[in-house]
Amino acid sequence: MSAAEERLRPHPASRMGGAENTLDLRAKLRSLRAEPHSTDGHRQIALLHHGPVRLILYAFDEGGRIPQHQAPGWVTIHVLRGTLRVKAPDGEHVLNEAHLLTLAPNVPHDVDALAESDMLLGVYPDGPTGSGAAEGD
Repeated sequence: MSAAEERLRPHPASRMGGAENTLDLRAKLRSLRAEPHSTDGHRQIALLHHGPVRLILYAFDEGGRIPQHQAPGWVTIHVLRGTLRVKAPDGEHVLNEAHLLTLAPNVPHDVDALAESDMLLGVYPDGPTGSGAAEGD
């Protein structure tokens, strides 16, 4: 079976063709949760994949996880619903609904769902601008 035949949905480039796109995150999450297969207790869909920039929506089952990894750019982890625990070198972060965690490039971290949870993940290789975040302010 080819990679195209194994895909659950169209590639992000074909879903996000225009210069402006509106997304209904609740509808996307309902669709994700209706999908039959789950890896490590979560489902995911790339909402935006433009060059190195990625915006990914996750639906976690309770106990779902993403094992330790790192990203080559700045990372934002925004909890939309539920509770996630993120372990990183500087400590453990318990994030509830409406909490946002930022990680600098190449910071190793893992994610565990302490309850059924939804997360919006962003990866930005050039980092934030105008905020002083890149300088550690």
